[in-house]
Amino acid sequence: MSAGDFFAADEQARAGRLGCACPEDAPRALRRRFGAGRLAAGFALVVLAQALTLGVLPLAGAMLAPRPELAALPLAAFLAGAAAASLPASFLLDAFGRRAGFALGASLGVAGGLIAAYAMMIAAFPMLVLGAAWLGAAQGFGLFYRHAAAFGAGAGGQGAAVAHLLGAGALAGLVGPVLAGEAEALAVPYTFAGTLVLAALAQLGALAFAVSLPEARFSHAELTVEAMGDVASPRRLGWTALVGPTLIGALAWGAMTSAMAGAPLAFAGCGIGVPLISGFVAWHVVAMYAPALAGGLLARRLGSGPLALTALALCIGSALAVRFAPDVAGIAVAFLLVGAGWSLATLGATLRLHEAGMPSRLQLAVHDGTLLLAALAGVFV
Repeated sequence: MSAGDFFAADEQARAGRLGCACPEDAPRALRRRFGAGRLAAGFALVVLAQALTLGVLPLAGAMLAPRPELAALPLAAFLAGAAAASLPASFLLDAFGRRAGFALGASLGVAGGLIAAYAMMIAAFPMLVLGAAWLGAAQGFGLFYRHAAAFGAGAGGQGAAVAHLLGAGALAGLVGPVLAGEAEALAVPYTFAGTLVLAALAQLGALAFAVSLPEARFSHAELTVEAMGDVASPRRLGWTALVGPTLIGALAWGAMTSAMAGAPLAFAGCGIGVPLISGFVAWHVVAMYAPALAGGLLARRLGSGPLALTALALCIGSALAVRFAPDVAGIAVAFLLVGAGWSLATLGATLRLHEAGMPSRLQLAVHDGTLLLAALAGVFV
């Protein structure tokens, strides 16, 4: 090849001009199933960070708050951060792809966990609130993992895809108490600092899995190989169809966070120590995700709508029981049932959303943002 031929072939790459070789810039058929294991592993680590954070924030807030009425502020900041991140997360995941979007969210979680841990070491309540908000922003990105699993799966495979992803989160609850106990022992005498550092390390692991994901944009979901197998072209989701799944999901999230805010303090009021409280929270997290493994089958038999409504009733009733149960056993059982109800209600609402049509990135942001705002309201109920 002569020099003239070389420069003729490369005339588009002249000085002052940029050429992009990013596969996402040219929509094409993508195999979304490739990388599903890494997607599930990253989500499990996000859930581990969530479980560790939610387990300590109510108690850490009560420990450092200058006034009792401010004790719930760190948990509220966590949820506010998640809600605030939901809109930019939706657009960033589409503009730059899920790999860059999930990596950015995990990076915020690493920083937030370290800030919150340092706040516990120096007893700085405002810094704890700031770290909690950053950890919440990471969860705002992490919430979109379930949409990433649903997109491109095809109409017949969305239930299994979302159910398997949510089921992976149950692993976090199984290993959380052991890891948290070891972390707290290493961080003595700084209470909760070890757990928050561990949450940062979990987000660091999620970051590693995120950067290894195959590139794919949400707006290219209809171009996936799996979706191309469907005879009918995917239809866009109407705004009226968004209302039902969003309302069900919002009520479930509000009930879940109401129980999450009240149960640790209720356990402490019954004389339960911090390690056992962390264990109850961990099993609550297992209950939040393990039922989803059977949720795909239940959704096929009952329908996503009836499943979501039935689970919502269980979630709300159990949240009320957490508040009024007279003993530790009653609180613990109700706390587990809240998690199970939330799991199936969230799965049913997510499936209902995607069955009604292909949502836009703005609709996803509105849906998840509403869920997180309802979760924030639940803290104060």
